[in-house]
Amino acid sequence: MIIIYNIVMGKRGSKPRGTVKIKWSADFAYAIGLIVTDGNLSPDGRHIIFTSKDKEMVDNFQKALKISYKYCMKGPKINPLKRYFVVQIGDVLFYKFLQSIGLTPNKSKTIGKIKIPEKYLLNFIRGSFDGDGSSYSYWDKRWKSSFLLYLSFASASERHILWLKNIISKLIGISGHISNSKARSYYQLRYAKNESIKLFRYMYKNKRYLYLSRKYLKIKESLAIVKKQRKNRS
Repeated sequence: MIIIYNIVMGKRGSKPRGTVKIKWSADFAYAIGLIVTDGNLSPDGRHIIFTSKDKEMVDNFQKALKISYKYCMKGPKINPLKRYFVVQIGDVLFYKFLQSIGLTPNKSKTIGKIKIPEKYLLNFIRGSFDGDGSSYSYWDKRWKSSFLLYLSFASASERHILWLKNIISKLIGISGHISNSKARSYYQLRYAKNESIKLFRYMYKNKRYLYLSRKYLKIKESLAIVKKQRKNRS
């Protein structure tokens, strides 16, 4: 399924109009995090395309950029797993702005540092986590009553994952670990239980900000087990 949102520019020959208001805020930085992970810049120098299988993610993306458009549904109805949403923004000014902070067409393996004001880095990190981040937890059979929890980020670019590791370390004081999946051609920045808890608390310390609820609730469920486990030990 493809859901396409079209944002129309002015008439040919007219001065480009900015569809997206370019002003740093918590929501705007969150949207940049989503674009860095699940978006791309078209080679035409004009369109920004954001894709996601999660409707809440699409809604959050629109809220963050203060845009709202009707959409239609397309794609194979027989296979829901292949359905996804596409947001296509035609905005030359926003496109050039994204280039100025470090994005490029076909960025997956070449992206590096992104220029985000320090004040909004945690909002950007939360957007990156909602885009290409994940959490998982399990009981380790090697040790009795050992419950493991991990939060991770993924990227096809080693330069970008190293930069992300560095800024998280400076902001929160956690180190994490980078691994390389050669078979799937991506890098993973992973945080173990205690560091994951600290990262979670920083990313979601203000509930007024946008976030993907299913990822938040999944971590909360894992933290409830951690809390119960520690209580039983005390």
